[in-house]
Amino acid sequence: MSLFLFWLAAMTLLLVLATAVEFAIGNRSLSRLGNITPFQGPGGPKVSVIIAARNEARKIEAALRSILAQDYPNLEFVVVDDRSTDDTGIILDRLAEMDTRVRVVHITELPKGWLGKNYALHSGAERATSELLLFTDADVVMERSVISRAVAYLHHNEIDHLAITPQLQMPGTLLCMFGGAFALFFGLYAKPWKARDPKSPRHIGIGAFNLVRAEAYRAIGGHRAIAMRPDDDMKLGKLLKKHGFHQDLVLSGGLITVEWYGSLGELVRGLEKNAFAGVEYSLAVVVASSIAQLVVFVWPLVALILTHGATWWLNVAIVSSLAVLYMDNAHCHGAKRWHCVGFPVTAILFQYIIWRATLKTLVNNGIDWRGTHYSLPELKANKI
Repeated sequence: MSLFLFWLAAMTLLLVLATAVEFAIGNRSLSRLGNITPFQGPGGPKVSVIIAARNEARKIEAALRSILAQDYPNLEFVVVDDRSTDDTGIILDRLAEMDTRVRVVHITELPKGWLGKNYALHSGAERATSELLLFTDADVVMERSVISRAVAYLHHNEIDHLAITPQLQMPGTLLCMFGGAFALFFGLYAKPWKARDPKSPRHIGIGAFNLVRAEAYRAIGGHRAIAMRPDDDMKLGKLLKKHGFHQDLVLSGGLITVEWYGSLGELVRGLEKNAFAGVEYSLAVVVASSIAQLVVFVWPLVALILTHGATWWLNVAIVSSLAVLYMDNAHCHGAKRWHCVGFPVTAILFQYIIWRATLKTLVNNGIDWRGTHYSLPELKANKI
């Protein structure tokens, strides 16, 4: 057993070191939004900002006002009220009266075969009249030059799809620690710096900011091909790349912010809709990935108590390397470096969320989202 633990530690250390190097190089290859010169002149392509909102009365006005204040001159706004039961629709109608660039679409019924948010975004895009479509969420706040910088980057690099990461804002230390850990987990899953490589199957999509050429969006059939995908942002990116369109990711550096979740309960419930979808509803993948993550992220810390000699020193090196990996990734994504001390706890919390989502989806034969139940067979049928 001691020999097995030695070789397990040795292989884990090599894996963590290789990952740390890949992340350090990959993250630094990504552009920062603040370093991009805003689009100059009045002749820029028209941008339609498309927002789907359901029961967002608490956040929608502040978010929409930040987007209305953008300094890019050629904008229109299509805001879709997706069957809200609070004052979202009233707030949107009031804002539309104050700004003629805003059009509000009220959806009262959801067609069969569609997730609510996906249908809302698709409906908004159908009413858009611009060369570029910006899909964003109802709780995203943008610094006034964000769209100008994004359009300049897309135009200069001749790409069809640009995703930009937001900086997550959450109350309390534990939630902020989880935000930093989630950025690391997402990087392991997506390897976003590879999205620009047409030879790589890696793809990217960010719900807070997906800027797409309208002709590319319509060429893939819009959201219709991903009508039943809870992970619609990533799958939109995958669909665009599969059709040969070019994409890239930019780090916002705090110029885009989103209040992600306000409590631990909101976090757990909020991620349950797409945690299982992210692995194509495969229980085998959930089991395998859980074992791998516990072995790499949690066991080395436990091994500091249970092992000795060379194996103990290898596990010290693993824990130290994981801390460096977390801190470096946190620095690139606007999180706090010292939150690495909570990484084992947040790794276990992440596993809890995944398994809760998986078991709940299997037991309920589907997911409940935005007041509607979607069956597992129809969710599984929408493969991309």
